Amino acid sequence: MSGHVLLVEDEPDILLIARAALARAGYAVVSASNGVEALAAVAQSRPGLIVMDGMMPELDGFEACARLKSDALTRDIPVIFLTARADSTAQERCLSVGAIGCIPKPFNPLQLGDQVRALLASHAATRPAAEGLA
Repeated sequence: MSGHVLLVEDEPDILLIARAALARAGYAVVSASNGVEALAAVAQSRPGLIVMDGMMPELDGFEACARLKSDALTRDIPVIFLTARADSTAQERCLSVGAIGCIPKPFNPLQLGDQVRALLASHAATRPAAEGLA
């Protein structure tokens, strides 16, 4: 198994597809449907990676990520955003809250695992704590 991933997505169809794609890539996947649930899931069992939608109800992914990065217990968990906006402003917003990268929606389910691994490998070059997931 490549690692424990928390997948945070409010759209049931996207959640189902992304979950299957990550499981196919060898990840053990747990899920949440918004930022509030994500923070509770991280507190319950610290994942090695979080793949998160940016725009969600209750607490969006950007604020959830910012909160995780401000906490000494969770700041080192890599976060990758799945985002419907792929422009440079969206990229900058993802990185500004502490994410290691973002993958645009719609994503190719057959490539999602490789995209996640590539972002983790790039991140691991500067932060060895992420190496166990790549």
